[in-house]
Amino acid sequence: MSLNARFGVDVLGILAGAFLAVTAVAFTAPVAGWIGFGVFTGLTVIGALGAILSHRLSARIGHGVLALVGLWSLIAALVFTTPALVFADALAVVLVALVDLTAHELSTERVVHQLEVRTPEQAIA
Repeated sequence: MSLNARFGVDVLGILAGAFLAVTAVAFTAPVAGWIGFGVFTGLTVIGALGAILSHRLSARIGHGVLALVGLWSLIAALVFTTPALVFADALAVVLVALVDLTAHELSTERVVHQLEVRTPEQAIA
């Protein structure tokens, strides 16, 4: 069993967003801004790499949106140093990652349900 890269990037986005949501509440504005900048930079790079290296259009779109949200968030973390904005951007990252993960799982589930197992008696008839 292998881990799909799309699944990995989306779960990483969810975990990073949850970490940043806690960070925005726990730390002061400058500290939360710099932590947000670092994590959002990493998410932007991972999302962009996922969009570039993916073979499926839906994965490219999902990772591209994740990279764009990460890019906006890292710029916002430097320009507007408020923990509330880091918190909101973290929730946006979680939302985008959850939507992409749901789209991935629905497409995988659809394929699995379309498979039909036949017994040898059914194959002859």
